[in-house]
Amino acid sequence: MTEAAHLTDTRRSYDTVAVDYERLLGEQLATTPLDRAMLAAFVEKVDTFDGPRAVGDLGCGTGRVAAHLRELGADVFGVDLSPGMIAVARETYPGVRFEVGSMTALDLPDASLGGALSWYSTVHMPEAELSACFAEFRRVLAPGGFVLVAFKVGDERVRLEQAYGHEVALDVYRWSPDRIAELLAAAGLVEAARLVREPDPVESTPQAFLLARRPRD
Repeated sequence: MTEAAHLTDTRRSYDTVAVDYERLLGEQLATTPLDRAMLAAFVEKVDTFDGPRAVGDLGCGTGRVAAHLRELGADVFGVDLSPGMIAVARETYPGVRFEVGSMTALDLPDASLGGALSWYSTVHMPEAELSACFAEFRRVLAPGGFVLVAFKVGDERVRLEQAYGHEVALDVYRWSPDRIAELLAAAGLVEAARLVREPDPVESTPQAFLLARRPRD
């Protein structure tokens, strides 16, 4: 089967920017306390429910957020579409396991995770693919497990041809929190909490964080 063009573009773009992506964003969490608060709450939720403790950082990029979750005590691993990003993650954060893979077809057993993190990793997906991705998140989450989705707020698609000092070919989708909640609900994931914060000086839009859980069967 021929791969969709936007997936090929996304992989190539992130292979190209991987080193500079980590150089520019590796310490970003240090300046975003509300982001850290949502991550800490997510880890605590996973740690206190009666089920598996494994957390997948799905679309982990260069591994900076997975490494932060590990510092918080999470049993975390990372998966990303880009071999270049995974190579940087393995070199930079050797204490965390990282694998190349697709969020829409995870090489994971059903109900094997206590937590699934999507930290801006779905921002290049059109709605149909986003729905398939959320369905896959539900499949790999154990009943009672949690997913945390971070995304850019808006209602548009933005084309990027330059990013992190390189030429890229990326579509960035912005979503309303209500629409993301609807898509999660359609996949069988129930909203537990949300946070919308104003953009930091380097950001152009508000940022949203939506915590949802797979109901117990």
